[in-house]
Amino acid sequence: FLLAHIGRELEKIEVSRQIRSKAVSHIEQSQREFFLREQLKTIQRELGEEDERQVEIRLFQQKMAAANLPEEAKAEAERELNRLAKLPIAAAEYSVVRSYLEWLIGLPWGKTTLDNLDLYHARRVLDEAHHGLEEIKERIIEYLAVRRLRQQRSRYQSGENGRFSHGSILCLSGPPGVGKTSLGQSIAKAMDRKFARIALGGMRDEAEIRGHRRTYIGALPGRIIQALRQTDSKNPVIMLDEIDKLGNDFRGDPASALLELLDPEQNNAFRDHYLDVPFDLSDVLFIATANYLDPIPGPLRDRLEILPLAGYTEREKISIAQTHLLPRQLRENGLRPSEIKFTDGVMSQLILSYTQEAGVRELDRTIGRICRKVATAVAHNLENGQLSPQTTQIAVADLPTYLGPAKHQPETLNRAQPPGIATGLAWTSMGGTLIFVEATKMPGHKGLIITGQLGDVMKESVQAALSYIRSQATALGISPDFFNNHDLHIHVPAGAIPKDGPSAGITIAVALASLLTGRPVPSDLGMTGEITLRGQVMPIGGLKEKVLAAHRFGLKTVLFPQRNEPELVQIPSDILQQLTLVPADNMGQVLEVALGVELGG
Repeated sequence: FLLAHIGRELEKIEVSRQIRSKAVSHIEQSQREFFLREQLKTIQRELGEEDERQVEIRLFQQKMAAANLPEEAKAEAERELNRLAKLPIAAAEYSVVRSYLEWLIGLPWGKTTLDNLDLYHARRVLDEAHHGLEEIKERIIEYLAVRRLRQQRSRYQSGENGRFSHGSILCLSGPPGVGKTSLGQSIAKAMDRKFARIALGGMRDEAEIRGHRRTYIGALPGRIIQALRQTDSKNPVIMLDEIDKLGNDFRGDPASALLELLDPEQNNAFRDHYLDVPFDLSDVLFIATANYLDPIPGPLRDRLEILPLAGYTEREKISIAQTHLLPRQLRENGLRPSEIKFTDGVMSQLILSYTQEAGVRELDRTIGRICRKVATAVAHNLENGQLSPQTTQIAVADLPTYLGPAKHQPETLNRAQPPGIATGLAWTSMGGTLIFVEATKMPGHKGLIITGQLGDVMKESVQAALSYIRSQATALGISPDFFNNHDLHIHVPAGAIPKDGPSAGITIAVALASLLTGRPVPSDLGMTGEITLRGQVMPIGGLKEKVLAAHRFGLKTVLFPQRNEPELVQIPSDILQQLTLVPADNMGQVLEVALGVELGG
């Protein structure tokens, strides 16, 4: 026992000796480094050289003098610079203070670019980069014209403080691929301003906008301040891309942080958490983009001027493909214009059978796939010694060879629909599209069955449509006992896709009336509109996108609410000439067109 106890004590003594030895060695090493560093400083002073810290402080002082800092920012910079002068270079806080000073002094406090407000130049830039979009271009020209007038007449229209209110923030809203982001770049180019894009999709942390406080390790300013430093300009065009995709969680709500940022009355003193000094953002031109407006919070949406961008027509897509997409794909794939030729009808077939989108993004990728296959063939020919280039003709019959079978088949043309099916028009973040409402009946006493992942609003539309049809049972020739002995099933494919909204009300009512009267609905007829219990057809949103979708999918007739009739002026005239648009104020008019049924008042 005594030997064991002595052994343990000896182990403790040995561990203590090793710890003491390492501590003494570390202290000696630190003292040696300190001594050598002091010797180095002494030698540098004798030689008339400055040490690293003095050089950095002198550079910061020079940058401060040239940065045109406002009073508060200048006072903060001087205080932090004094702290930096007292800190040893090896201190952990030294790099934190130096990083802060780099951000504070590196911002464009007084740097601006001179605006080009030449309206003819702006129109030319917009027309060169974008086909169509006349309403959007006119609004942008109006914006620039107002800025030009205000600059010229500043003596009469400036406020008491000599500053202008820069008006509302433009928000480009529309489906993917219609040119929202590139339109923002064109606005910057037209005004000769620098451009920065901030992707807001999936952003959940408020600190991404306002910055992190310096107490956190690795803190940085927010994305707005970073964009200003990136552009090195106080008045760039900053695009807030996908503003409808903002999220929120326990770290804060970025949408709420944008409220101050986008308010022209408040953003002249935006205070980033990292910098903790005000920065004037009133000269920045903010442009937001969104696919869908509903997710944007009300207070934030109230600060935005919405400029809707609808999908392109087939004629516009063909023009865009020939003017912009095909030349760009030829350049990117190393092809000469003489080496590939698209015959008549190919672009139209690509649009109808391989893309069917509101924008042109998928069309661009599809043209790129064809160009890559042609480029591969040209490269093989060069390897085999064939130096004279040959022209590859791309015909409609060749498309399956290059792209495989057609992805989209017209579902509504030349297809007889049985009773109980009606075609509706819907509006999604991807643009306009078709929905098919199916109704069937069977003996039973369960009442109404609804499937297809319908939202609460759409389920209520089904109930309203059924109640209306039951109230008109006699006029439609339906037995009063039918509803007591039969179940009705409403289904809206595709079952995996959630659907909601009131605009399918008349489509559901027509499908039920078709089922119960045995009359089929024409396959080339589409419709949209909200229904009331009294059979009134209420107005809906997105009429232009829905009519363009009807044309894109080959429909011939469109039923729509009469109260939406003034919106027809937004639809291209060539589309109006190819469709029969029938306004309806009540379900009697709808059923007469869809089924040939007269309700008699």
